[in-house]
Amino acid sequence: MIESLKGFHETVNFGRQPLFKLYHNIEDEDYPPHWHASPEIIMPLKGGYNVTIGEDSYDLDPGDTMIITSGTIHTLKAPKKGERLIFQPDLSLITNLTELSFAMTMLSPATVIRSSDDPDTAKIIHDLMLSIESEYFSDDTYSGARIYSMLIEILVTAVRKYGSVSDDPDTPAGRQQEYSDKFFGICEYINSHFAEDLTLEDTAEMAGFSKFHFARLFKQFTGRTFYRYVNIRRIENAEILLSDPQITITEAATRSGFSSVPSFVRMFKLIKNCTPTQFRKMHDRR
Repeated sequence: MIESLKGFHETVNFGRQPLFKLYHNIEDEDYPPHWHASPEIIMPLKGGYNVTIGEDSYDLDPGDTMIITSGTIHTLKAPKKGERLIFQPDLSLITNLTELSFAMTMLSPATVIRSSDDPDTAKIIHDLMLSIESEYFSDDTYSGARIYSMLIEILVTAVRKYGSVSDDPDTPAGRQQEYSDKFFGICEYINSHFAEDLTLEDTAEMAGFSKFHFARLFKQFTGRTFYRYVNIRRIENAEILLSDPQITITEAATRSGFSSVPSFVRMFKLIKNCTPTQFRKMHDRR
């Protein structure tokens, strides 16, 4: 259940564990559109579950897992009978890990691991979620640390399968790892310099590739075009800035790397399904 909802914003009240909230949900209860600062991992145990994000609707079955990244507005619909785990972790202790920041960008806004399509990965994550539930309700002194370790394993498992470079018949086998390392470094660079005037041509030259070869490899590695990746990072930064009422929309746009407010508004709506003004009003209702 949602304990604290004002407007669209849910304040996650961590209880038993100070940095986690896990709910073994059996309620025949739908949740209205809402968002929260914590990511959310949903795993049906019995019966299905429906998640709507923007115009996309996802039907989850037992064995499936869905990872919803922070700040994503979503709606939940439950069947008449069923059970599911809903896990909301506070990532504040690990957001400085470059790999985890990269993983959340790659999984944004949501990623579904379906047991029917990928039974091996689905089982790994399913078992980890059950272990997290066990630790969450235990009285062990180190249960929090154990939960964090399993959470990291879930995120790394998901991003390696759904956000990492895939085998390319045109790329020599011996160069796959080399390219993976190179493009991970490129993504780190973008994460640090997204507010600057980054161009495909300049970044490709820095990486030592032609523009077209770089564009193809970048899409292969991240699952996104170069400019899509850059804009996602810019919008993520803008969300943080917009939470401060003292920062104007123009300033949020400029400090996030956009050259004009109209382009910022257009991209924000494309990625977040709402305008910066609408997002700010949602946040102000806390």
